[in-house]
Amino acid sequence: MTTAPVDVAVSLGEPQTLDFKAYAEDTARALYTWDTRTSTYTQAYAHVRSWWIVLPDGSNPLTVYTQEFEGTGINSAAFAQLSANGAYRTATIVQASCDDQLAQFRDHPAPWAGLHVCTMTVSVTDRSTADPHKTAYRVPVSVMVNCPPAATAPAHRCALAGFYTSASRIVY
Repeated sequence: MTTAPVDVAVSLGEPQTLDFKAYAEDTARALYTWDTRTSTYTQAYAHVRSWWIVLPDGSNPLTVYTQEFEGTGINSAAFAQLSANGAYRTATIVQASCDDQLAQFRDHPAPWAGLHVCTMTVSVTDRSTADPHKTAYRVPVSVMVNCPPAATAPAHRCALAGFYTSASRIVY
């Protein structure tokens, strides 16, 4: 594997931390938080997309990002429909388990030092300015974070290597 450039730019809103759990939690919240009143679908999609660093071995292509992002329940057509109602979504982390707390991780450890996996339960609330009712539900999401000493991580912070929203891919 090759080394990620030391000067990998930090994207707007991206966590700047070596704490992989905090990074994973921030990612999960960001995936399920958007507001049609202040952003377009392209902006909502691009926000976390800009955090994603494609690994040199191609194991986390952008097609996976798109598929898993749409697994959050939003795509361009839905976002356009929701915009007409002033819809917005918020998210909070209810529970998080990382690395050895996950049976699948213990059975199949990360292929290199510095790659971490956290699975969170996210409490999501959908609201709309057109409807006083809110819809609340919980969803699981697994986030893979690449941190030093990984050769593919930025030198002084963690980076997003991937996430899963599809039920069949969640790490437990």
